[in-house]
Formats: sequence, structure tokens, C-alpha cells
Amino acid sequence: MKQKQLLILLILVVVLGAIGYVLRRNQQSTIATGGSPALGKKLFGELPINDVTQISIKQATNELNLAKKDNLWRVPERNDYPANYTDIHDFLIKAKDIKIVQVETVGASQLGRFALAPGQGTNSPIIVDLRDKDGKLIKSFSLGKKHMKKSDRPSPFGEMGDEGFPDGRYVKLNDSDSVALVSEPFTSLEPKPDQWLNKDFFKVEKIRSITTTFPVQTNSWKVSRETESGEWKLADAKPGEQLDSGKTSGLGNALSSPNFSDVAVNSTPEQLGLDKPTVVTLDTFDNFTYTLKVGQKTNENYPLLLSVAAQMPKDRTPGKDEKPEDKEKLDKEFKEKQKKLDEKLSQEKAFEKWTYLVSSWSLEPIMKERSQLMAEKKEEKKEEPKKEESAATTDKKEQAPLAPLPVPAADSSSTNVATPAPASTNSSPSAPK
Repeated sequence: MKQKQLLILLILVVVLGAIGYVLRRNQQSTIATGGSPALGKKLFGELPINDVTQISIKQATNELNLAKKDNLWRVPERNDYPANYTDIHDFLIKAKDIKIVQVETVGASQLGRFALAPGQGTNSPIIVDLRDKDGKLIKSFSLGKKHMKKSDRPSPFGEMGDEGFPDGRYVKLNDSDSVALVSEPFTSLEPKPDQWLNKDFFKVEKIRSITTTFPVQTNSWKVSRETESGEWKLADAKPGEQLDSGKTSGLGNALSSPNFSDVAVNSTPEQLGLDKPTVVTLDTFDNFTYTLKVGQKTNENYPLLLSVAAQMPKDRTPGKDEKPEDKEKLDKEFKEKQKKLDEKLSQEKAFEKWTYLVSSWSLEPIMKERSQLMAEKKEEKKEEPKKEESAATTDKKEQAPLAPLPVPAADSSSTNVATPAPASTNSSPSAPK
């Protein structure tokens, strides 16, 4: 009887184990639509990233679109300015390979715990749609709350400053009822157009002269130099004007590495101050000419319009007494240099189509007014006139006691000094004999 009961129990254990295994497999199975994603599996399955030509990122009322046009990713919200291909490529590669580390099956009322409930303002999920060239939806998903991991080392700011760092994010496929935790926080996926722009920009090299013309003509100036390391000289210097070498030292590297914050859209020249701009012209020793129109400074940025031109020689002028073997080498070097300059001109002329918001520190050296470049005049010290003695001092000098008169020395033959008798009042002067 005991053996029979034991057999029944073993059968029940096997049956229950089989049921549990089946349920577990069903929970972890990857279903393209309407099911729960599986642990350890790719979140998006076999995502065809080469077919993705449109990316839409939305949160509440904010929206960003990235679109591939003429084989180049662009940002429509910024007048089709080129997008940062590296950022887009990195995102698609991560999306293709990202795996699930945890699954939560929740109802609609619990989505708020994961910041996945729509209509919550800044706490709303970020909805990402991936489409092909025909606009067909490839994949749609929502990004929710970031998963934070606390550091093993204590924070120097205590518990209040030890919030940790993001090491994952809760994601909901928009055709699934489950919430998945993945090991990628996707921090760059935000609907902010300025963060997706390609920030490569023009560079001015080997400056020969700079001319800055302000709307107020008296503030304008021009400087030039004869060599790349030469001293700057002021054109049309007025009497008493002298450049301060400390204030002009940064002009040689002006705009050697400028950057911009954003591209201006939906603004008129009057709104940006570009109807009456400051015009800056930079000529280089490579015969490039950059003309910048700069508007009114706002929030540490200047609106800027750019135009680029170049007058490069087609042929090299041989040097005096140049040897044939040197000519071949120098001609080759000249052609290689000209090719690079042609490519540089072509790339930089592409920047002429947009209006940029350029950080003030990039333009600071060339936006100084004329007086700000001059050496300060040294004032000559004048000798102060001697102060007249006051009346009080004079009175004190007049009232000073007189020095005592010297006493006549005594007669050596007598110890007593004879006192002369007083003259008689009745005596009369004696007549001469």
C-alpha cells in the first residue's frame, strides 16, 4: 500500500513539473505580436536595420524626426540639416543586438510605475517608431523609466547624492502587453533636434588679415600680417593708436575650431539682427576668403551666416634654378595640396545654406571693438607745485626767541669788571684844545 501511494506521489510530481515547464516555456517564448518577450532573447528579434530610413521620437508634445534623403540622414525640424550619422548608427546597432534581462507582465493601471503611461507630461514614455523608405512601420516601442545601479563605493555626498547611474531601461513593445527590462539605458533617444545635428563646422586656417566692420563705423578695424607667425599691424592707424599684443595674440587662431549650438529656424533677419549685421572678413595665406555676417547676441549665442570663396592657382610657379628632379617632387606636392584645398572648399560651401547659433566664445576674438584692441595710454606724471607756507607757520617763525648776545671776554689783568659811571646831565662837551 505504501509503495502504491509513493508511486502516485511520484506521478503527481512529474505531472506538476511538466505543467510548470510548459508554463515557463510559454512565458519566455518570443512572439512577434501580442505575446511576452523571452528572457535572454533579442528585444526586437531580427531587426532589419538596413531597411530603416525614418526614425520618429516623440514625448508628450515634443517630436523629432530623422529621415534619410539622398543617402544622407537629415533633421527635418532643422530645415533638413545633416544629422549625426554616428549617433544614428550606434542606436540602430544597439537596437539590433539588445537583449532582455527581465520581464514584467502588468496591466494598464500599473504602467505608471515604469513611466510608461501615456499623457503624463515629462513623465510620459518616449515613443520610437522605425519605418522603411515607403513609410511602413517596422517596429514601434516605448521607453520608460531608467534602471539605476548604485555604485559599490560610497558617495562623498552621502545618501542624498548616491542615486547611482543608469544601467538599463524599461521598454514596452507597442504590440505587447509585457514590460521588458534591457541592459541599455538609451539616454540619447530624446526629441531634441539640436542634439542630433552633425556638429562638424568650417575651420579658418593660416589667417593673413581680419576686417571687422561694425554698424557703428568708429568701432571697425582691420589688422594684417606678412607671415603666419608675423606681428599684427593695424591698418589706417590714427595718431596715438597702438595695438596691444596681449589683446591681439588670439587672432591667429580665431575660428580655428568654432562650433555651433543649433540651427536657427522660423526667424526673420530682423529678429536675429542680421538685417544690420557686423561683417567679418578673414583672408588666409591659402587664398581662402570667409565672410561672416553676425547678428545680435542672445543667450550666449550669435546668429551667423557664412560664405566661403577661394582663388587658388591652377599651376605652380617653378623656383629660380630649380632642378628637374626637384620639379617633379614639388609639382606632386602642389597637386596634392590643391586637391585637399578643393575638397575643403567644397565641404565648407555646403554650410552656406543655414543660419547658425554660434557660441560667443568662438567669435569673441574677432568681435572686439576697435578700442578694445588698443594699448592703454600711459599718463605722464606732473610735478606738484610746492605748497606755500601757512600763515600759522610764518607766525611761529616770527615769534621764535632770539639767540642770546655773546658776553665780552674779561680783562686778563683784573678779575673785576669796572662799571662805567653814568654821565652827568650838567656836563657839557669839552672843546677841542
